[in-house]
Amino acid sequence: MNVFDELVAREMIAQTTNEQEIKKALQEKQVTFYIGFDPTADSLHVGHFLQLMVMARMQRAGHRPIAIVGGGTGMIGDPSGKSDMRKMLTPEIINHNIECFKNQMKNFVDFSDGKALIVNNADWLMDLNYVEFLREVGVHFSVNKMLTAECFKRRLEKGLTFLEFNYMLMQSYDFYRLHTDYGCTLELGGDDQWSNILGGIELCRRKAGHEVYGMTFKLLTTSEGIKMGKTEKGAVWLDREKTSPYEFFQYWRNIGDKDVIKCMKLLTFMSLEEIAKYQAMEGTNEINTAKEKLAYELTKLVHGEADANASLESARALFSSGGSKENMPKMVLCDEDFENGSISIVNLLVKSNLAPSNGEAKRLIKQGGVSVNGEKCSDMALAFEKSAFSDEFIIKKGKKVFRKAVLV
Repeated sequence: MNVFDELVAREMIAQTTNEQEIKKALQEKQVTFYIGFDPTADSLHVGHFLQLMVMARMQRAGHRPIAIVGGGTGMIGDPSGKSDMRKMLTPEIINHNIECFKNQMKNFVDFSDGKALIVNNADWLMDLNYVEFLREVGVHFSVNKMLTAECFKRRLEKGLTFLEFNYMLMQSYDFYRLHTDYGCTLELGGDDQWSNILGGIELCRRKAGHEVYGMTFKLLTTSEGIKMGKTEKGAVWLDREKTSPYEFFQYWRNIGDKDVIKCMKLLTFMSLEEIAKYQAMEGTNEINTAKEKLAYELTKLVHGEADANASLESARALFSSGGSKENMPKMVLCDEDFENGSISIVNLLVKSNLAPSNGEAKRLIKQGGVSVNGEKCSDMALAFEKSAFSDEFIIKKGKKVFRKAVLV
């Protein structure tokens, strides 16, 4: 199956600028394409996952990816989909984040022997002469047209800074530079990047006289249209120090029933035939089997087979009598955590990040959402002495969130 047909079959594609030409190019030759990543944090997160999988799938089909990291564009911040201006980062933080991104991307894409490239747009953006840039690039953009772009509409209501207004020009210039320097003819991205991609295509046509193309992918959202990758603790990161392999596994194990098959199609290398077998399953047990398979495959992709196996064993231990609890997220207690030799259930919930505050911890207890070692906790004044932690001590919030308390 041609990679374009595979993307269609997996229901990944949102929009294309010229579907027939893109499909033909992907069938007949090696295509150099790019996806941009602005280094707004020191780790990639679930929101980037789909783009990484697209790069990997395209590379497996024989095409050449360019991952462009936004050392230049990250100095401004993309206003797309944002109601407020992004926090401005220092060059030192941006460069640190870029190095983190590079290390994580290597888990998905083969960058050896020129099979793929990582390029920093700071290499050309940071040394631009502003007046020359306006004359060479800005002259090709209509302000009236830019103001109709979806990426600016939300910001116009609250105030769009001139700083951010330049972002589209900079991203468009990226495409022009990648086209002239590396022969890149296709820009890919999430569907919120459509307006920026069109800007780059138009700039390449006007300045280079060449036809290039763009293709966007559906954003990773739940069946209710909510962006995936958010928990009570914040984003679901690909960095194991920020989101442990077990927590990563549990996130996917607990997604909504309606989202399982979609995520299998979008985020795994499972064949469509295998996915169809899970799609035909009915009933709670069968759906849970599919969720477990999804969580395992994604954890293996991000953290490796050993961590996937360990997370699977730990998860099964919590929902059945078998398996190992060794890899369950831990909460470490020390002498300073105890007051007069004991620690309250309220403090335990806060320290374990199962509740953000004492008030929220009390609310959880009052609503019957907390248990300790399998026994429901209804007493907000409950406290535990150190000896209680000499044996296995597991706190549970709701039906699916667990912490193992360990005394050191």
